[in-house]
Amino acid sequence: MLAQNSMRKLTVREVVQKVLNEKNKPLSINEILNYIIEEDLYQFNTESPLNIVKVSVRRHTVGVNFLSARSDKYFQILLDGKYWLKDIPVPGQSKESQKAIDLVRKDFENLKITFEELNQIHSKHNIVFKKNILNQLKQIDPKTFELFSKKFLEAYGFRKMQVTNYVKDGGIDGHGQLKVGLTHLNVAFQCKRWGNKTIGRSEIDKFRGAIQGDFEQGIFFTTTIFSKEALKATRKNGAVPIILIDGMTMIDFMIEKQFGVDVEVIPVYINALDKVWME
Repeated sequence: MLAQNSMRKLTVREVVQKVLNEKNKPLSINEILNYIIEEDLYQFNTESPLNIVKVSVRRHTVGVNFLSARSDKYFQILLDGKYWLKDIPVPGQSKESQKAIDLVRKDFENLKITFEELNQIHSKHNIVFKKNILNQLKQIDPKTFELFSKKFLEAYGFRKMQVTNYVKDGGIDGHGQLKVGLTHLNVAFQCKRWGNKTIGRSEIDKFRGAIQGDFEQGIFFTTTIFSKEALKATRKNGAVPIILIDGMTMIDFMIEKQFGVDVEVIPVYINALDKVWME
């Protein structure tokens, strides 16, 4: 029986490593699990221990790249679907078989590089996309931005939303209701479609003064950013709380709700041939 680590509980990945070292030969996932159970090496506390072992091994296997895969690799998969320790010669492996494994490994590495490049392109696209949407919102006229904010809140479940008279709005651009539990909060919103000017605390204080006594909550939209003082003024004892939504936060909310945002699905194929041998 393999010696248990008395200092801490071993992870599934560490147990699998010990199994392969002890058996000194490549094993399938089922063979690994059977040995773990026979030797009582790990308490899974689940009805599907096979899935736990599968996921742990795949995450740490060279050439198996998916979103939740780990960058630290400890295993390699052989051509017959069995697993062995990474960078350690396979016991009893012929030179011809090793050449085949090395060839597949090289292809895996090339695919990994391409996958990483794809992720980098995706990240760059997101940055440019968010800036594009924000810059477009900064160019629309203030009245249109008020209508945009109204529809934005409606997408988040606000009801009975209205935009106030643009000329004499009293510091309130719109108002409506938000259902909270069994009641509805009366909510007012203010919009500042500014370029690069920072929203200071004075703007927040003026907005709070305009809604105090008539509304239970305020929401302040801007296409720019808030100063540190403004951010500290969101809550004040005995006063209406104000939610601050800056430009980038607004874009993130739009993406989350797919409000003014469409998603183009581009299939990215991941090599999962190893899963065939697990069935």
